[in-house]
Amino acid sequence: MDSKDDTLTPEDRDFVTALASGLEVILAFDQRTPRMTLSEVAAKTGMNRARARRFLLTLHALGYVRKQQRTFELAPKALQLGYAFLSSNGYRTVIQQHLEAITDATGESSSMGVLDGDDVTYVARSAAPHRLMSISLAVGTRLPAAYTSMGRVLLAQLPTAERDAFLARVDLQRHTEHSLTDTAALRDCLAQVREQGYCVVDQELDSGLRSLAIPAFDAHGELIGALNVSTNAARVELATLTERFLPLLREKAAQIATQVN
Repeated sequence: MDSKDDTLTPEDRDFVTALASGLEVILAFDQRTPRMTLSEVAAKTGMNRARARRFLLTLHALGYVRKQQRTFELAPKALQLGYAFLSSNGYRTVIQQHLEAITDATGESSSMGVLDGDDVTYVARSAAPHRLMSISLAVGTRLPAAYTSMGRVLLAQLPTAERDAFLARVDLQRHTEHSLTDTAALRDCLAQVREQGYCVVDQELDSGLRSLAIPAFDAHGELIGALNVSTNAARVELATLTERFLPLLREKAAQIATQVN
Protein backbone atom coordinates (compact mmCIF):
# COMPACT_ATOMS: atom_id res chain seq x y z
CA MET A 1 0.00 0.00 0.00
CA ASP A 2 1.26 3.45 -0.92
CA SER A 3 2.26 5.28 2.25
CA LYS A 4 1.03 8.51 0.69
CA ASP A 5 -2.51 7.14 0.64
CA ASP A 6 -3.09 4.99 3.70
CA THR A 7 -6.89 5.28 3.72
CA LEU A 8 -8.46 2.13 2.30
CA THR A 9 -11.74 1.97 0.42
CA PRO A 10 -13.96 -1.13 0.26
CA GLU A 11 -12.60 -1.79 -3.23
CA ASP A 12 -8.99 -2.14 -2.03
CA ARG A 13 -7.64 -5.68 -1.75
CA ASP A 14 -6.36 -5.03 1.77
CA PHE A 15 -9.82 -3.98 2.97
CA VAL A 16 -11.23 -6.72 5.24
CA THR A 17 -14.95 -6.68 4.54
CA ALA A 18 -15.78 -9.20 7.26
CA LEU A 19 -14.13 -7.05 9.93
CA ALA A 20 -15.96 -3.95 8.71
CA SER A 21 -19.28 -5.80 8.73
CA GLY A 22 -18.68 -7.18 12.22
CA LEU A 23 -18.04 -3.70 13.56
CA GLU A 24 -21.13 -2.44 11.75
CA VAL A 25 -23.23 -5.04 13.58
CA ILE A 26 -21.79 -3.96 16.94
CA LEU A 27 -22.47 -0.28 16.19
CA ALA A 28 -26.06 -1.08 15.21
CA PHE A 29 -26.89 -1.44 18.91
CA ASP A 30 -27.50 1.95 20.49
CA GLN A 31 -29.75 3.77 22.93
CA ARG A 32 -32.77 3.48 20.66
CA THR A 33 -32.17 -0.16 19.77
CA PRO A 34 -30.37 -1.87 22.68
CA ARG A 35 -32.00 -5.21 21.83
CA MET A 36 -32.85 -6.45 18.36
CA THR A 37 -34.01 -9.56 16.59
CA LEU A 38 -32.02 -11.03 13.74
CA SER A 39 -34.39 -9.41 11.25
CA GLU A 40 -34.00 -6.00 12.90
CA VAL A 41 -30.19 -6.24 12.83
CA ALA A 42 -30.30 -7.24 9.17
CA ALA A 43 -32.60 -4.35 8.32
CA LYS A 44 -30.56 -1.78 10.25
CA THR A 45 -27.24 -2.86 8.72
CA GLY A 46 -28.57 -3.51 5.23
CA MET A 47 -27.36 -7.13 5.33
CA ASN A 48 -29.35 -10.18 4.36
CA ARG A 49 -30.52 -12.41 7.22
CA ALA A 50 -27.95 -15.13 6.59
CA ARG A 51 -25.02 -12.70 6.68
CA ALA A 52 -26.32 -10.90 9.77
CA ARG A 53 -26.87 -14.25 11.49
CA ARG A 54 -23.26 -15.34 10.91
CA PHE A 55 -21.87 -12.14 12.37
CA LEU A 56 -24.20 -12.20 15.37
CA LEU A 57 -23.36 -15.81 16.17
CA THR A 58 -19.63 -15.11 15.80
CA LEU A 59 -19.85 -12.11 18.10
CA HIS A 60 -21.86 -14.23 20.52
CA ALA A 61 -19.17 -16.92 20.47
CA LEU A 62 -16.52 -14.26 21.17
CA GLY A 63 -18.53 -12.86 24.07
CA TYR A 64 -19.36 -9.45 22.57
CA VAL A 65 -23.06 -10.20 22.08
CA ARG A 66 -25.62 -11.93 24.27
CA LYS A 67 -28.56 -13.92 22.91
CA GLN A 68 -31.83 -14.08 24.81
CA GLN A 69 -34.40 -16.21 23.02
CA ARG A 70 -35.10 -14.28 19.79
CA THR A 71 -33.23 -11.08 20.64
CA PHE A 72 -29.60 -10.03 20.72
CA GLU A 73 -27.88 -7.35 22.81
CA LEU A 74 -24.32 -6.24 23.49
CA ALA A 75 -22.50 -8.04 26.29
CA PRO A 76 -20.29 -6.28 28.87
CA LYS A 77 -17.21 -7.44 26.97
CA ALA A 78 -18.06 -4.88 24.28
CA LEU A 79 -16.95 -2.22 26.76
CA GLN A 80 -13.39 -3.39 26.19
CA LEU A 81 -13.48 -1.86 22.71
CA GLY A 82 -14.18 1.60 24.10
CA TYR A 83 -11.83 1.12 27.03
CA ALA A 84 -9.01 0.30 24.63
CA PHE A 85 -9.38 3.77 23.11
CA LEU A 86 -9.61 5.53 26.46
CA SER A 87 -6.70 3.68 28.06
CA SER A 88 -4.46 4.19 25.02
CA ASN A 89 -4.87 7.95 25.32
CA GLY A 90 -2.75 8.88 28.31
CA TYR A 91 -4.05 12.43 28.34
CA ARG A 92 -7.52 11.38 29.51
CA THR A 93 -6.59 11.62 33.20
CA VAL A 94 -5.30 15.16 32.66
CA ILE A 95 -8.44 16.13 30.75
CA GLN A 96 -10.72 14.65 33.40
CA GLN A 97 -9.07 16.70 36.13
CA HIS A 98 -9.65 19.90 34.19
CA LEU A 99 -13.26 19.02 33.39
CA GLU A 100 -13.95 18.42 37.06
CA ALA A 101 -12.33 21.76 37.90
CA ILE A 102 -14.62 23.47 35.39
CA THR A 103 -17.66 21.82 36.99
CA ASP A 104 -16.48 22.85 40.45
CA ALA A 105 -16.04 26.46 39.35
CA THR A 106 -19.27 26.80 37.35
CA GLY A 107 -21.62 24.24 38.83
CA GLU A 108 -22.26 23.03 35.26
CA SER A 109 -21.38 19.91 33.28
CA SER A 110 -18.20 19.92 31.21
CA SER A 111 -17.04 17.53 28.50
CA MET A 112 -14.44 16.79 25.88
CA GLY A 113 -15.51 15.54 22.47
CA VAL A 114 -13.84 14.47 19.24
CA LEU A 115 -15.15 14.48 15.70
CA ASP A 116 -16.13 11.04 14.43
CA GLY A 117 -17.63 11.18 10.97
CA ASP A 118 -20.51 13.65 11.08
CA ASP A 119 -20.96 13.25 14.83
CA VAL A 120 -19.16 14.44 17.92
CA THR A 121 -18.32 11.64 20.36
CA TYR A 122 -17.90 12.31 24.08
CA VAL A 123 -14.55 10.95 25.32
CA ALA A 124 -14.50 12.51 28.81
CA ARG A 125 -17.16 14.11 30.96
CA SER A 126 -17.75 15.73 34.34
CA ALA A 127 -21.47 15.78 35.07
CA ALA A 128 -23.24 18.34 37.23
CA PRO A 129 -26.23 17.22 39.32
CA HIS A 130 -28.79 18.91 37.05
CA ARG A 131 -30.11 17.03 34.05
CA LEU A 132 -29.83 19.21 30.95
CA MET A 133 -31.08 17.09 28.08
CA SER A 134 -33.89 14.66 27.37
CA ILE A 135 -31.19 12.07 26.61
CA SER A 136 -28.45 10.92 28.92
CA LEU A 137 -24.91 12.08 28.14
CA ALA A 138 -21.93 9.90 28.96
CA VAL A 139 -18.56 8.89 27.56
CA GLY A 140 -19.31 7.30 24.20
CA THR A 141 -22.44 9.36 23.48
CA ARG A 142 -22.65 10.54 19.88
CA LEU A 143 -24.50 13.70 18.87
CA PRO A 144 -24.81 15.44 15.47
CA ALA A 145 -21.81 17.75 15.07
CA ALA A 146 -23.85 20.39 13.26
CA TYR A 147 -25.99 21.05 16.35
CA THR A 148 -23.47 20.97 19.18
CA SER A 149 -20.97 23.58 20.27
CA MET A 150 -18.16 21.01 20.37
CA GLY A 151 -19.13 19.72 16.94
CA ARG A 152 -19.08 23.17 15.38
CA VAL A 153 -15.74 24.00 16.97
CA LEU A 154 -14.25 20.81 15.54
CA LEU A 155 -15.87 21.30 12.13
CA ALA A 156 -14.47 24.83 12.02
CA GLN A 157 -10.97 23.38 12.50
CA LEU A 158 -11.24 21.08 9.48
CA PRO A 159 -9.32 21.86 6.30
CA THR A 160 -11.48 23.78 3.84
CA ALA A 161 -12.02 20.81 1.51
CA GLU A 162 -13.19 18.54 4.35
CA ARG A 163 -15.46 21.22 5.76
CA ASP A 164 -16.98 21.82 2.32
CA ALA A 165 -17.54 18.06 1.89
CA PHE A 166 -19.36 17.94 5.23
CA LEU A 167 -21.56 20.89 4.29
CA ALA A 168 -22.39 19.26 0.96
CA ARG A 169 -23.63 16.02 2.54
CA VAL A 170 -25.04 17.08 5.92
CA ASP A 171 -28.77 16.63 6.46
CA LEU A 172 -29.85 19.58 8.58
CA GLN A 173 -32.93 18.83 10.68
CA ARG A 174 -35.10 20.97 12.89
CA HIS A 175 -34.61 19.60 16.40
CA THR A 176 -36.12 22.68 18.06
CA GLU A 177 -37.56 25.99 16.92
CA HIS A 178 -34.06 27.45 17.24
CA SER A 179 -32.32 24.89 15.02
CA LEU A 180 -30.25 26.22 12.14
CA THR A 181 -31.43 24.46 8.96
CA ASP A 182 -29.79 26.45 6.16
CA THR A 183 -26.47 25.15 4.85
CA ALA A 184 -25.24 28.60 3.85
CA ALA A 185 -25.99 29.88 7.35
CA LEU A 186 -24.09 26.96 8.88
CA ARG A 187 -21.12 27.72 6.59
CA ASP A 188 -21.10 31.32 7.81
CA CYS A 189 -21.43 30.14 11.41
CA LEU A 190 -18.41 27.82 11.10
CA ALA A 191 -16.35 30.63 9.54
CA GLN A 192 -17.21 32.86 12.49
CA VAL A 193 -16.41 30.09 14.98
CA ARG A 194 -13.01 29.55 13.40
CA GLU A 195 -12.26 33.28 13.51
CA GLN A 196 -13.36 33.90 17.11
CA GLY A 197 -12.07 30.60 18.51
CA TYR A 198 -15.22 29.53 20.34
CA CYS A 199 -18.82 28.54 19.70
CA VAL A 200 -22.09 29.06 21.55
CA VAL A 201 -25.09 26.93 20.62
CA ASP A 202 -28.37 28.07 22.13
CA GLN A 203 -31.16 25.48 22.29
CA GLU A 204 -30.65 24.11 18.78
CA LEU A 205 -30.45 20.42 19.70
CA ASP A 206 -32.56 20.31 22.84
CA SER A 207 -34.88 22.96 24.27
CA GLY A 208 -33.32 24.66 27.27
CA LEU A 209 -29.76 23.53 26.52
CA ARG A 210 -27.06 26.16 26.04
CA SER A 211 -23.44 25.23 25.53
CA LEU A 212 -20.08 26.85 24.92
CA ALA A 213 -17.05 25.11 23.42
CA ILE A 214 -13.48 25.87 22.42
CA PRO A 215 -10.81 23.77 20.67
CA ALA A 216 -8.14 22.03 22.75
CA PHE A 217 -4.60 21.46 21.46
CA ASP A 218 -1.60 19.52 22.71
CA ALA A 219 1.90 20.87 23.30
CA HIS A 220 2.69 20.48 19.59
CA GLY A 221 -0.33 22.48 18.46
CA GLU A 222 -2.24 19.38 17.32
CA LEU A 223 -5.99 19.41 17.83
CA ILE A 224 -7.00 16.79 20.42
CA GLY A 225 -10.68 17.68 20.79
CA ALA A 226 -13.09 20.31 22.04
CA LEU A 227 -13.87 21.40 25.60
CA ASN A 228 -17.35 22.52 26.52
CA VAL A 229 -19.59 23.59 29.35
CA SER A 230 -23.32 22.89 29.14
CA THR A 231 -25.96 24.94 30.91
CA ASN A 232 -29.70 25.35 31.33
CA ALA A 233 -31.11 28.37 29.53
CA ALA A 234 -33.50 29.07 32.39
CA ARG A 235 -30.64 29.20 34.86
CA VAL A 236 -27.69 30.71 32.97
CA GLU A 237 -27.87 33.73 30.69
CA LEU A 238 -26.10 33.79 27.34
CA ALA A 239 -23.82 36.58 28.46
CA THR A 240 -22.56 34.44 31.31
CA LEU A 241 -21.19 31.91 28.83
CA THR A 242 -18.88 34.39 27.13
CA GLU A 243 -18.15 36.70 30.04
CA ARG A 244 -17.54 34.16 32.81
CA PHE A 245 -17.22 30.66 31.37
CA LEU A 246 -15.18 31.42 28.24
CA PRO A 247 -12.13 32.78 30.13
CA LEU A 248 -12.22 29.69 32.35
CA LEU A 249 -12.32 27.31 29.37
CA ARG A 250 -9.46 29.17 27.73
CA GLU A 251 -7.43 28.96 30.92
CA LYS A 252 -7.98 25.21 31.11
CA ALA A 253 -7.20 24.73 27.42
CA ALA A 254 -3.92 26.62 27.90
CA GLN A 255 -3.02 24.36 30.83
CA ILE A 256 -3.88 21.25 28.82
CA ALA A 257 -1.60 22.45 26.02
CA THR A 258 1.33 22.45 28.46
CA GLN A 259 0.51 19.04 29.92
CA VAL A 260 -0.41 16.89 26.91
CA ASN A 261 2.46 16.01 24.58
